[in-house]
Amino acid sequence: MITVEDKEQIRRAYYIEHKSIRQIHRETGCHRRTIRNALSDVLVPQYSLKESRPEPVLSPVKGIIDQWLKEDEKQPLKQRHTAKRIYERLKAEYGFLGAEPTIRKYIGQVPRELHSEVFIPLSYAPGQTTQVDFGEAHAIIGGRQTKSQLFCMKLGYSKQPVAVAMPNQSQESFFEGHVRAFTFLGGVPKEIVYDNLKTAVKKVPQGRDRSSHLS
Repeated sequence: MITVEDKEQIRRAYYIEHKSIRQIHRETGCHRRTIRNALSDVLVPQYSLKESRPEPVLSPVKGIIDQWLKEDEKQPLKQRHTAKRIYERLKAEYGFLGAEPTIRKYIGQVPRELHSEVFIPLSYAPGQTTQVDFGEAHAIIGGRQTKSQLFCMKLGYSKQPVAVAMPNQSQESFFEGHVRAFTFLGGVPKEIVYDNLKTAVKKVPQGRDRSSHLS
């Protein structure tokens, strides 16, 4: 069994550095069958964190967030905290120095009973929901490191991720990313969640209403 790092090293050596399987075998010591398996495996590698990382910015406010979410269960829907509101209160009342995505990520990880109904559910039926976003990454194209925009889609039920490298975040790239992702997945989910992605969301009014570029 090889590690994710070993697999990526093998694929880089073969596809980018154009080394032969024999040469990779000599350099890595991996069996040729193992090398061929690594080259034929096109699935996105899944990384797991062996040890929890320290969170000096987030740790002091975790208890505060948990308490607010717990109190929200007794409040009307319109009076409950959104991730953005929690972030703004932490900045104003506790001098929080982290970023809003840090708060969103933590809220997505806390126990289900602490979630208010304004947050995206953590369990889904097969084929029900997928989430879409854009992000930046560096890719090696033609032997040169190039900044690319990653169209990222992740199914809610299976957690299957799909990433497509694009030259920019234009609407053309946005639509092309959907086509390629749906083709890879072999179908289209019933609903797609966009987290205020600028390419998809034109305006965010009060509450949960959104004005979309796609309508």
